[in-house]
Formats: sequence, structure tokens, C-alpha cells
Amino acid sequence: MPRGRRRTIHLSKLYSFSCFKPTYEDDHARIGDRGYSRVVQCNEPENAEALQLKYRGNYVSTTKYSAANFIPKSLFEQFRRVANIYFLVVACVSFSPLAPFKAVSVLVPLLVVIGATMVKEAIEDWRRRRQDVEANNRKVEVCGRNYSFIETRWKKLRVGDLVKVRKDEYFPADLLLLSSSYEDGICYVETMNLDGETNLKLKRALEVTSHLNDENSLQRFRAKIMCEDPNENLYSFVGTLFYNGEEYPLSLQQMLLRDSKLKNTEFVYGVVVFTGHDTKVMQNATDPPSKRSKIERKMDKIIYILFSTLFVIAFVGSVFFGIYTKNDDSGGKITRWYLRPDPDVAVVYYDPQRPALAALLHFLTALMLYGYLIPISLYVSIEMVKVLQSIFINQDQDMYYEETDRPAHARTSNLNEELGQIDMILSDKTGTLTCNSMEFIKCSIAGTAYGHGMTEVEMALASRRDGVPANGRISSDVVERSTGVADSSRKSIKGFNFRDERIMNGHWVNEPHSDTIQKFFRVLAICHTAIPVVDKESGEISYEAESPDEAAFVIAARELGFGFFERKQTSISLHELDYKTGEKDDREYELLHVLEFNSSRKRMSVIVRSPEDKLLLLCKGADSAIFERLAKDGRQFEDQTKEHIHKYAEAGLRTLVVAYRELGLEEYKEWEQKFLKAKASLTEGRDVLMDELADKIESELVLLGVTAVEDKLQKGVPECINKLALAGIKIWVLTGDKMETAVNIGYACSLLRQDMKRIVISLDSPDINALEKQGDKDAIQKACRASTKKQIGEGFSQINEARKGSSSAKAFGLIIDGKSLEYSLKEDLEKSFFELAINCASVICCRSTPKQKALVTRLVKNETGRITLAIGDGANDVGMLQEADIGVGISGVEGMQAVMASDFSIAQFRFLERLLLVHGHWCYRRISMMICYFFYKNITFGFTLFWFEAHNSFSGLPAYNDWYMSCYNVFFTSLPVIALGVFDQDVSARLCLKYPSLYLEGVENILFSWTRILGWMFNGLLSSIIIFFFTTNSMIPQPFRKDGQVADYQILGVTMYTCVVWAVNCQMAISINYFTWIQHLFIWGSIAFWYIFLVVYGFISPSKSTTAYKVFVEECAPSPLYWLVTLLVVICTLLPYFSYRAFQTRFKPMRHDVIQQKRLLSCDNDQIDASGELPVRVRGKLQHLRQRLKERES
Repeated sequence: MPRGRRRTIHLSKLYSFSCFKPTYEDDHARIGDRGYSRVVQCNEPENAEALQLKYRGNYVSTTKYSAANFIPKSLFEQFRRVANIYFLVVACVSFSPLAPFKAVSVLVPLLVVIGATMVKEAIEDWRRRRQDVEANNRKVEVCGRNYSFIETRWKKLRVGDLVKVRKDEYFPADLLLLSSSYEDGICYVETMNLDGETNLKLKRALEVTSHLNDENSLQRFRAKIMCEDPNENLYSFVGTLFYNGEEYPLSLQQMLLRDSKLKNTEFVYGVVVFTGHDTKVMQNATDPPSKRSKIERKMDKIIYILFSTLFVIAFVGSVFFGIYTKNDDSGGKITRWYLRPDPDVAVVYYDPQRPALAALLHFLTALMLYGYLIPISLYVSIEMVKVLQSIFINQDQDMYYEETDRPAHARTSNLNEELGQIDMILSDKTGTLTCNSMEFIKCSIAGTAYGHGMTEVEMALASRRDGVPANGRISSDVVERSTGVADSSRKSIKGFNFRDERIMNGHWVNEPHSDTIQKFFRVLAICHTAIPVVDKESGEISYEAESPDEAAFVIAARELGFGFFERKQTSISLHELDYKTGEKDDREYELLHVLEFNSSRKRMSVIVRSPEDKLLLLCKGADSAIFERLAKDGRQFEDQTKEHIHKYAEAGLRTLVVAYRELGLEEYKEWEQKFLKAKASLTEGRDVLMDELADKIESELVLLGVTAVEDKLQKGVPECINKLALAGIKIWVLTGDKMETAVNIGYACSLLRQDMKRIVISLDSPDINALEKQGDKDAIQKACRASTKKQIGEGFSQINEARKGSSSAKAFGLIIDGKSLEYSLKEDLEKSFFELAINCASVICCRSTPKQKALVTRLVKNETGRITLAIGDGANDVGMLQEADIGVGISGVEGMQAVMASDFSIAQFRFLERLLLVHGHWCYRRISMMICYFFYKNITFGFTLFWFEAHNSFSGLPAYNDWYMSCYNVFFTSLPVIALGVFDQDVSARLCLKYPSLYLEGVENILFSWTRILGWMFNGLLSSIIIFFFTTNSMIPQPFRKDGQVADYQILGVTMYTCVVWAVNCQMAISINYFTWIQHLFIWGSIAFWYIFLVVYGFISPSKSTTAYKVFVEECAPSPLYWLVTLLVVICTLLPYFSYRAFQTRFKPMRHDVIQQKRLLSCDNDQIDASGELPVRVRGKLQHLRQRLKERES
């Protein structure tokens, strides 16, 4: 027997209910039907029937492309863009005589742009392939042909193979658990890669296979599995095992899913059921919903506008060309004879007898010639910029959380600019605003409240009562009351923040109800599924629990004298303090049954036999589930306990009621017999019967008390919410917590303020409760809908009265519970509910289900038309994150499922402040400026071609050399705009955080409004007019050379092109707010590169360089006129925008203009500004002086 089997808990006899029970449903009767037809021959790899089935292998590929389809598929992706299709058509037509330039000059830039994007796609796909290779080549032990276990690679596994997986190894496929190192076939599994949950899950084999624990027994194992076909449902499995002539129903409890990990178990044996892409994790491996930013969608509209402009000017040009051509025939002589140097060739293009055909052909030529209005490199430049922006977000040290070693991560780069336009945030509470790290802080036992600590909610309430100082910080006396000086030296224990000398250090034995206190903590120490883990070096015990709450309860029991230290086969052992003797004893309780906690039962119970041979049922659960099950003589402390529950909820604490009952032997035996019979039943009503039996035994309980644990607010949450509110961002909280808890957390994190008037919509009324007891569903729904509608109407009335009553309307906070929300989201009420909610400063939705969270998010997104952001940390937040425009996942203790479904991930809620106010603002500004500038520079360049055409009677002759035009977007103007998109800052990060109102520029979309876009387009049109007309009027009438000759066509083209390159790059220099050496290099380097290109290209043979042959060296450079015209034209071109910005900054400044002026005044005067902050230079000097003083003192 390898390694020996661990004799510990015989949980197959215990975990007989709830999430640990097999779910036998009607689906089992469908085995063999469509959707339930999979057949697995176990441990018979060469079985003829198995070979005929031809199931997929275990090789997995997550790549988008393969070597065979990369080129066609990638090209298809590129040519889905309208602009790329246009340039492809132009490149094809350019091989015809219609083209005004050489085909290669169009083809090369297109190939560069397409090639760059394809290279990016290839690199990303190669990274995915490397991950696939690593996964496919992991090793696992498999039972070979000689029935001995040998190592093989994951990718070689087949359906039906018998495998052995060891501790801390991942499961290579979806396996049916046969047995484990535990005697009763249980094992513990971590499913973080599947559902994001970090808590361990318990799996157990069927009893009939749990004895298969050595190679000899496994050699003889033969069986057949018939089960459901591959599907994506992680939470169900339907199948039947045919073994030794018997049928055994299978459930998810026997399934070990690929990519989950074996924990706290030495080894398991399993049979491969699903392989490769048939596994549940791969069936779930779908891409998240495709999201495009509003700016990108608007950019498409601008492209269509430019296309329309292109067609209009091409049409205008062709009409005039047709008119000129018709008038060319003057008495048998051709006026524009120079257009047809060879009358016998291509006469149709300029035939005065057929002007309409000539105009049509000219229209096609013009479409190619004016195509430079469309920025060919726009898409690839934006992609590059967004990727670089994402890298800066990922590497921001101010969003790195050292405690968990988690930085911020941009999981997509498509939505960077939308971070700067958020109008509404919809946030989860637990784990998002709070830590989801529970601390036992208070309890009520036998009607007496224990625990002196103050929660953050209570501190916030105390601060409001005592008065908040001007700086907004909690006063020191409040902090002292919350901690206490006596406790300052006490060792911090994770999960335990309880302070009360009445029951600590064994003092509880002196309390009046010491026997009840003993029973209370005994329940906490026994009623759980936690596993003790002993540190071999220190000997300290920690606990693996299914939830933070459960771990906190076990730790609290240990710290107060009831230390859980060992689980055996069917028992649990405690170090327990005896209140009679005052001494600690080791007591062992026999575990008989565990009735697990789930969302419908809302409670958990264990049945144990005490050392005194008493049968006890120990129970803990929600107050709604426990109070109704109390015995008449078990309600002694009910009123006091309910009062304490209410106070704990107001303090933001999560509560569970603790109760117990003593069972009679006959009663227990009778119940157990029925329970075991129900458990073994395979009938349709099995689950209902077990529910009824559990309800029966969990009755006549005796109330002991209530626990209160605190889920602390994350650090910096109130400050972050304040800053976001100042930035004009509205915040709604969608939580599953009770209304009292959610409201008080709202106060603690500054979401609700004392001066706010609350509008509460709730269906927790006596009338509704009475109807629910009667059970008339139709009457209940009708009453609930009417009540919700009435309360929404009353909310409107309150708001309208407040607006009429005073000029400064009072702020409102809306709080609505889950039942009311359900009816508010119906078609007849959702619009009125939304109108009410949008008129409130804060909204808190309590007791919300995951579906309701997603529906609220969709409602807000659709009704406002503004950009919404959802933030959450758990699997229940995934729908909300995917529904919102931007989903932000918190990488907290609930695992990574929310992160995996998100667009951005951060470790703490407070980092949202920097993500939005700094990176969001910068990215929005950069992308907006970048796109506007792209269109500006292309309109400037494209319309110089049009004016030149008009000047030359629309002859179809381009103003510039072919390669000048081809290199314009790719080499001479592309790098500066990329630098703008990556590095530009209107203000520093410090000032972005200091002046959150600056963020409103993005919320109001000031920088990418149609007014601003059309303004930049007009600037481009104006620049083209100035460049063309000033250049032609300055050069054509004047002698250009020393010999008196005037400038010819090639000189005019070079001069005009030089003016364009200088003007658009200098325009960039004027627009930039924050210069780095990279921007200087790109701007002035692009201009310098134009001259270098002109020289080098000019030395190529005239057959290749054509009009560029030595034009700069021999013609332009020696001429003062060339340099003088360039200088004057560039200055005149920049003057309109410069004048506009000077006027705007002086008389109608934008928000960032005001902040820049404040910063400049502060730096110039070297004085403290209004907020008490110093300029960077001064702060640096002060820091240096402080360091020197410390050195002197030491």
C-alpha cells in the first residue's frame, strides 16, 4: 500500500447534506438520451468500444491562430476596418493608368501598417502558445498497459485512463474520484482557477470505490461511466457508474475538475472522464464581452465624415474636370495639350468628345489622390499608444499593494480613455469597500452584551456626534475609546479583535450564566467544517476554513478557552476550560452528522455525542432561520438578543445566532433511521424529504446568544469616495447585506452624510408579512408592486418639496431592499425608480442578488447613456462587471473570478482614486488630443493636394512626389503623435488628486466633443489654405534662382511639403503641455528626418527619384527664398491656433488652464499655496534639511 492511508475523519458518514450531498435529480433518468450520451470505459484503454468513440485528446490550445491560418485569419481581422479596405482598393487600382502615383508608393505604407499590427498579434499569440506548451507537457502518473503507474505528459491522456495525482498537483483533466489517501475517500481541492474561490472544497468518492487504494486492487478495476456530454456548468454533473453489476449515481462531489489543485491530501486516484477542450474549465474559456470605448465608436463616425468629404471633393473635382475637358476643343485645337503628350495613348482620359467618361475616370483618380485625408496609421498608432499606457498603469508603484504583492493590472487596453469619463460607479460592499477579513469583535450571550471594541462605523458615528475636525480626521479621544491603552501591548491575532475582561483569560467562569457561556463557545468550537493545520516548526495551529466568518469563530473559541486542535475519523477534540474546576481538559466529541450551511437553509448544525454520553444538536445561523425554530422554554433571552442584533447591525457588524438542543436517544434513533433511508433513496423527492427531516431535527432549539464579526473598511475608502464625489462621479452600492449594516457602512465610508435626508423603500412591513404567512402568491405580488410604486411616489414628493422649500436643495440618499428592488426593476416601474435614484446623491441597494446587480447596472448604463464602472471582488459580481462599460476587479480574499472577468484589476478600493483621477484623466486627454491631431494633420496635408488640383484645372497631377506622400503618415508625422499619446500631462499626478474637479473635463467630454473635433478640422482646413496660397503667391511670381529663373513644379512641391511638415510638428509642440526628451527627439527628429530623406532620396537615379532628384541640394538649400518662405508660412499657419489658445487661456480658461496658472504662480513665488502644499523644489530642500538634522541628532 503506497504511503499508507490517513485515518482521520470518516466524512463519508458525516457530510450527508447540503453542498456535500450528491444531487440526484430527474436528469439521472435521462442518461443515454441526447446530451447525456458520453460513455467511459474505465481502465480499458484498448477497449474496442472505447476506440470507436474517438473522444478528443487532452491537448489544449488557447491560441487565436495556428501556423496554417495565421496569415488569412489575421488579414481578415485587419480588413474588417473600413479605412484599411479603402487603402487596399487604392493599392490595387494604383496598378492601373488611372493612378496619379506609382503603385509601390501606396502599397509600402499599407504593408508597414498591416505588418506592424500582424506582428503585434503574432507576439501576443506566441505568448499564449508558450503557456499551452507548458500546460500540455506537465507530468502525471497514469496506469499503463502492464497496469503499473508510469509518468506521462498531460497531452497524452485519454478518456478512461486511470491516474494518480499527488498533493499540491493540478488535475490534468476532469476526473472521477475513486479513492484517496484518506480511508473514506475524501480529498480537499482548491478551485481558484475555476471559480476564483480560495477556500478549500471537500470532495468524496463513492463508498463502493473508496477501498481501491493500492495498485493490486486498481489492476482489477473495470467499470463503465455513462454521463452528460461536455458542457460549461461548473456546479453540476450528472452520471452513473456501472460497477460489479450495480448502478451508482454520480454527482459533482465525485468530480475533480481540470486546473483545480489537490490540497491537504497525500494522493488521489481517478478516472479521466473529460479531456482537453471537453473539460469544464475549457468549456468556460470564452472571451469576455467585446467592449469598445465611446471615443473609438465616435472615431468611426469621424472616419465616415472624412470619407464623405473625400467623395464630395472628388466629385467636385471631377465635375470641373469634365467642364474643362469639354471646353478643351477650341476650333479643332486642344487647349490643354500638355496633358496628352502622346495623343495616341490614353486619349479617353482627356477626350473633349466624351467629357462625362473623362469626368468619371477622373473621379476614380481623385479618390486615390485625396485619400491622404484618411489617416492610414491612425488605428495602429492608437493600439500602440494604448498598450504603452497599459504598461504605465501596470507599473504604477502607487497602485501596488505590498501586503499581497499585487500591482494594478490593465487586462485590456481598449478602454483606457473611458477611465477618464466615468459618470457612475456601481460597487459591491463586502470585499470591495471592506476587507472581507472577518474579526470576532462582539457577542451577546444569555442576554448580556460582551466586547468593548468600537467598529469603524461606531467611530464614524462618534466623530459626527462629537464634531469632526476641519481636517476631516477622527478625533484622538474617539480612537482612544476604540482601542484602549491597556490593550496596546497585546499580541495581534488575525480574526480576533475581542476585548472584554469579563470573559477573557478564563474570567467567564465567574459570570452569572457561565454554563450558557460554556455552551456558546462550545458550539463555535464544534459546529464547523474547519481543519486544524499544525506548523511543524512553531507548533502553532491555524485553520483551513470554508469562509472567513467560520475561521473567526473557531479562533475566537480558542482564544476564550475552547481550542479546537484535532479531527479524527468520527470525532473532534477540544482543549476546553471547565467552568466548575477552572482547569483545561482535552475533551473528545463524537461526530454523528453534519448538516451543512447553504443559502436556502441559512444555518448549519452538527449532531455530536459528548463525553458524558449526551446527544447534542449544535446550531448556528441567520436570525430569521433560528428564532422561528426556538422552543417555548428556549426563548429566555430572545428580547435582549434581538435588541443586541439590532445594535450590532447599526455598528456595521455581521451576526449569527447560536442555539442548541439536547436530543433523546429514541428520538435520535428514529430520526437517523429515516434520514439514512432518505439519503440512500434515488427517488425524485429525495431532496425534499431530506429538507423536511433536517427541519424536524433542527427544532425546539434553546437560544444561547449571537456572534458579531466585523468586516473592516479597507484603508482609505472614505477619502477615496470623497475625492470621487468631488470629481462629479456618482456612487451606488449594491450589496447582499442587511439594510442596517449597509446603511451604517455607508455612513462610515462617507457615502451617506449626516446632512442627507434618507428615502427608504422596503417591503418589510406588517401588511406584507401577514400576506406572506397566508401564502397567497398573487396577493403578495400585487401588494408588493403597489407598495413599491407608492414608496417611489413618496420619494419623488420628498425631493420636490425640498426643491420648492429652499434655493439650495437638500441632498437625498436612497436605500432600497432586495424585495423592493425586484419589483422596481419590472418594466412598469423601472423608469420611475431610475428617475428617483438619479435625483439622489447616493444609492444603496441592500439584499441584492447577482442578477439584480447586473440588471441595475444595465438600467443605469442604458438610461443615462453615460459611462458606467462596476467594481467587485467575488463571483457574484461577475455579471455586474461584464454588464458595465468598464469592470474593475478587486484581487481580494474571495479569489480571482471577478478579476478574470474584469477589464482592470486593483488590490484595494482606494487605488480606484488614482486609476480614474490620474491615469483615467491622462489617458482620456491623450487619446482625445491624439485623434484630433491625427485628423488635423491629414486634413492639412490632403487639402493642399486639393487646392493644387484646383489651381491646375483639376488635371489629376499630385502636388508632391509619390514617396513624399507615402512617407507623410508613416515617418514624418507619426512618432510625435505617439509621444503625445503616451507622455503628455496637462497637470501632474499630485495636482490631479489635489483638484479632483479637473476630472469633469472627461465626464463632460469637453476634449472630444463635436465642437472641438470640428474646430480641429477647421484648423486643418485653414492651415492648408495658408500653406498653399501663401507658398504659391510667395514663390511663383518671384525669381527663385540666381539666374532669374522662377520656381518650377518640383521646387514648389518640396517647399510646400516642407511647410506642411514644419507646421504640423510645430502645432504639436504648441499643443503639448509636458515636454520630455522623447517628445523633443520625435518632434524635431521628424523634421530633421525629412531633410535627411530629401537628401538621400535625391541622390537616387532620376528614374527612381523623379522630381526629387537633387532638388534640395542643388535647388532649395542654396536659395534664401526657400528658407524665408518656410519660416513665414509656418509662423502664419501657427498663428490662428496660438491666438485662439492665448485668448481662451486669458478670458475663458478651461479647468486645466486654471490649475496650470495656479501651479506656475506657486512655483514662481516659491510660496505655500492655499492647501498648504509646497512646490516640488521647496519640498525637496526641506526633506534634505530634515535628513541632515536627523544625522546631527544621531
